[in-house]
Order: sequence, then C-alpha cells, then structure tokens
Amino acid sequence: MSDLDVQIPIAFDPFADANAEDSGAGAKEYVHIRIQQRNGRKSLTTVQGLKKEFSYNKILKDLKKEFCCNGTVVQDPELGQVIQLQGDQRKNVSTFLVQAGIVKKENIKIHGF
Repeated sequence: MSDLDVQIPIAFDPFADANAEDSGAGAKEYVHIRIQQRNGRKSLTTVQGLKKEFSYNKILKDLKKEFCCNGTVVQDPELGQVIQLQGDQRKNVSTFLVQAGIVKKENIKIHGF
C-alpha cells in the first residue's frame, strides 16, 4: 500500500472566503437611494448611508437648489440621518453624489420600481 497515494477528501467550505473577510466587513458602505410612494402621483426620494463626517444640511441645501425641490433631514432611530426629497430624484441624486465626489458610483444602490 505504500505505492498508492491515499487522498482524504477535505471538506469544502463555500463560505470560507466570506468568513475570512469578516475583518473588513463594513468597508463597503453603500448609499441607498429609495423612492416611497405617497398619495396618488406624489413620491418621496430618501438617501441613507452617507458618512457621518458629511454635513447633511449642506448636502440637502445643494440638492434642493440643484433639482428645484423641497426636502428635509430626518433622524431615524435605526438608520440614523436620512435625507428626504420631494419627487422621484433617484438618478439625479446619484449623479450629483458621484460628481460632487461624496460617493463612488459602485457604492450607490438605487431601489424602487
């Protein structure tokens, strides 16, 4: 039996890579841009997940001026600060955040419809 190489199958763990990278969890922080339907044709765009070092009020002021819409910053107990804008501004907000250098394009998730 010394001539035969006996190979014992090793258990394959498909989640080994994910568990090995747990130390870097949270490194890929996403900015979520969602739309919420109100009554009728009215809708609300929410932006969450921006870094805390940014001034939400200054970003909101620029967004309101750029897109001619109203908006506010809401404090949510689970999500933290969330920017709300009137209307469907998802694509506008995502291009604005990328052009302003606030977020990279690959870190933006657009949700809705």
